[in-house]
Amino acid sequence: MQLSPSAVADEREWVRNRTEAVTLINRVRADLGEAFGTDVASVSESAYRDEVDAVFADGDLAVNVAALVAVLRDLDVDDDYPGFVVDELLGRELAGMIAGTQPLRLLGEATFHYADVMHHADDEAAGLDDLDAALAAGFQTRLPGWSWTESESPFSVE
Repeated sequence: MQLSPSAVADEREWVRNRTEAVTLINRVRADLGEAFGTDVASVSESAYRDEVDAVFADGDLAVNVAALVAVLRDLDVDDDYPGFVVDELLGRELAGMIAGTQPLRLLGEATFHYADVMHHADDEAAGLDDLDAALAAGFQTRLPGWSWTESESPFSVE
């Protein structure tokens, strides 16, 4: 794999156009909102694309996200199970990177596993459903819509 600025830009375009992630984001938000007894705003394709642009605007983050996206897009393992750990590891890491700094990073990683259980594509490479789950988990975590992220923390010390 060769990562260049143009390769990173190509991965950005692929992620921007992967609107399946928006559908999964909204499914995850609806389920988690119900589980936690709260209303969570849905995400539009436009908001998703804007946030993809924000992630890829940070060059240091962009090159790492692009690398994980490219690997997961192409990752397949005969009989899948032997590769289970690697696609889970890469997917969780990608979700965390996209989500942001702590505690959002940890929430993105945890949400990845939930999204991954919800989503499976039988006819595609094994890593692609983990990629979709990672995009959904990472972006749903970093995008607004959760009430607890919309206000100041009561634990801030001034």
